[in-house]
Amino acid sequence: MATRIEKDSLGELSVPDEAYYGVQTARALENFRISPLRFPQIFVRSLAWIKAAAARVNADLKLLDERRATAIESVAMAVAGGEFRDQFVVDVFQAGAGTSFHMNVNEVIANRACELLGGKKGDHKLVSPNDHVNMGQSTNDVIPTAIRLTALAMSYPLLGALEKLQEAFERKVREFDGVIKSGRTHLQDAAPIRLGQEFGGYAKAIDRAKTQISQSARSLEELGIGGSAVGTGLNTHPGYRDRVVEHLARISGLSLRPADNYFEAMQSMAPFTVLSASLRNLSIECIRIANDIRLMASGPGTGLNEIQLPAVQPGSSIMPGKVNPVMAEMLNMVCFHVMGADTCIALASQAGQLELNVMMPVIGYNLFLSLSVLANALDAFREKCVNGITANAEVCRRYAENTLALATVLNPHIGYLNAAEVVKESLRTGRTIKEIVRNRKLLTEEDLERIFNPDVLTTPNLDDGKS
Repeated sequence: MATRIEKDSLGELSVPDEAYYGVQTARALENFRISPLRFPQIFVRSLAWIKAAAARVNADLKLLDERRATAIESVAMAVAGGEFRDQFVVDVFQAGAGTSFHMNVNEVIANRACELLGGKKGDHKLVSPNDHVNMGQSTNDVIPTAIRLTALAMSYPLLGALEKLQEAFERKVREFDGVIKSGRTHLQDAAPIRLGQEFGGYAKAIDRAKTQISQSARSLEELGIGGSAVGTGLNTHPGYRDRVVEHLARISGLSLRPADNYFEAMQSMAPFTVLSASLRNLSIECIRIANDIRLMASGPGTGLNEIQLPAVQPGSSIMPGKVNPVMAEMLNMVCFHVMGADTCIALASQAGQLELNVMMPVIGYNLFLSLSVLANALDAFREKCVNGITANAEVCRRYAENTLALATVLNPHIGYLNAAEVVKESLRTGRTIKEIVRNRKLLTEEDLERIFNPDVLTTPNLDDGKS
């Protein structure tokens, strides 16, 4: 393989001649052979946006000559568009703060800009990854800014997936409104409930999670770019901070603003832990909902069999005809993963010291992965499960009529102790609650029909204290 020699502060090193990355990336490849994990293109895009914005602002401030700035800006926008994707090769587990990956981006942009200006890769006098591409910047303000831009952009598809899932549950609320079933508490018979009411609870849980995520994402709009190495803005122009944020907003189309405090923006990972926590809370709700759906669909011959899920694949390699709730199972696994990622993010976020948190690479990677897999999983769960759920209305009604908890509705009319006697007889004889009340003549037939009406059973049912 043909190579070229590049030099950094540690000395010279051979770099593959075809590579657009340079010596510092080559060192990272030697040092960090840890995993197959790499940052997603959307994170590369965020870093490239920062490089383009910085070059343009520094040129406008007469700190970077127009020729170099134009070349850097052009290459950075090409990188943001997906070009040179195979050149971003540094492992997620790398130098603290993300210096290795940051230099990977700086080197690719610098070497390609050298070519645009008529030079060769590695001609750092023409375009330097440090002096020109990284002018006015530091890993310490660039990486947290890039994480913010990436996570903010990735929050929108997730919010869209949540909106569609909420709507899907709300359609089931209307579809299942007339289906009465037995409620269950402690996994035991409880008072009747309409299946639509149950799905209404799921719709509201998703709506609440969506609101929490949306609120959490807003804190990502505040950028600490311009803080440079420790938040002071060393080696930047006084006008750089505000201008680079304005330019980033134009490039990205995102709503962005400068940080209120550049030291806090560099030291604290709170915006990421807050967003991650909202993803954890969403995961908790989704696990609960998925498990409810699995329970209601259990059987069909020996389970609850209250609802039927779409059959999307055979469920067993040995049992013919078996169909499993695979989309709910998939959602559970995704949510378990997200909760584990949240723990990683929390541990990494508290591990910062003084002016910097060096654990940013693992924070960013896990946050990006959680946002991505949740959005994909929720879309798949909605399309291949929720949309096709049907109710086994007769099974639901049979459970509602046979539940011993129907006696609860009798409390205001015959008293708790008398209702308990009815339950005991039902257990002993197998007869329904309604049948026993009729035989004992505890209520008139008119009262029975009024009290055991499904609408009465599933809504506030007392009027003026009169039975």
